[in-house]
Amino acid sequence: MVNVNLDWTEALPHPDERVEYEFWTNSNDECGPKCDSQIEFVKNFKGAAQILEQKGYTQFTPHYITWYCPEAFVLSKQCKSQCINHGRYCAPDPEQDFSKGYDGKDVVVQNLRQACFYKVANESKRPWLWWDYVTDFSIRCPMKEKKYTKECADQVIQSIGVDLKKIDKCIGDTEADVENEVLKAEQDVQIGKGSRGDVTILPTLVINNRQYRGKLDKGAILKAICAGFEETTEPAICLSEETNECLENNGGCWQDRAANLTACKDTFRGRVCECPVVQGVKFVGDGYTHCGAPGSLRCEINSGGCWKKTQDGTTFSACAEDRSQGCKCPPGFKGDGVNSCEDVDECK
Repeated sequence: MVNVNLDWTEALPHPDERVEYEFWTNSNDECGPKCDSQIEFVKNFKGAAQILEQKGYTQFTPHYITWYCPEAFVLSKQCKSQCINHGRYCAPDPEQDFSKGYDGKDVVVQNLRQACFYKVANESKRPWLWWDYVTDFSIRCPMKEKKYTKECADQVIQSIGVDLKKIDKCIGDTEADVENEVLKAEQDVQIGKGSRGDVTILPTLVINNRQYRGKLDKGAILKAICAGFEETTEPAICLSEETNECLENNGGCWQDRAANLTACKDTFRGRVCECPVVQGVKFVGDGYTHCGAPGSLRCEINSGGCWKKTQDGTTFSACAEDRSQGCKCPPGFKGDGVNSCEDVDECK
């Protein structure tokens, strides 16, 4: 039996005009489709992420999962190849083969370098440079080409213009039997507090302290992040990147083709059927089957949807201010009042 609970409230809280989000990722590029999808997402999302960050709409933090080696196995071949700082921070072997390629400890060190890059860039108030570094590193220093090294990473860091000495100091001695400040903090924050829950899989996106579960795609993620803004405070990029749901069948909303009026309004949360404001006048109706100008203004705007014609300098309209009368041809004319009214020749 499957039990389904439908919650009609907003999926994300709206704490302020800024969205906080975390991206739990990995520098490894040899773990198959999962690694490929992560780096493709970073490349595609970089532009939007940097705009949001530079303009203060978001606070982004990258994170990296590590595990520790049990004390009894610290000196084992497996722990030595997969861990740094005497078994404190470990990652799986990229190829799942201890005898070839890179080791898990190489991944931990590169993850630490990316985390330290973010820390140093953030201290200089340029956290968005992390997206440039991760993208460039994946292109210039892939495992597949045996370039997954400190030397290659340093070249990328220098080309972006971030202080390499500060990053090296942050990384510290990976062979020493001591805690690493950055990785220790990563392990602490990996444990869930409150409604977020533990982070156990890669990749994981956390938006406003809620774990995102969905497609790792630029459009889907941007929509999820934009849903974290309080309504009317969302940045322009949220509205420019969306798919216009009003283009197909007018979103199922009311429309007046002749007057080019529609009740369909497309937002990043999806389309809404809301009667429009025309010439400063708010139309009234349910937005789905009917919208019209209120009271005496009804006939002033598009003749209330009724027939209208100017003849010999005089304007005739089938619109009655009393909505209950609908469209009725004026005296001297006959017809349905909506599509046509024909002048009756009384002299005949």
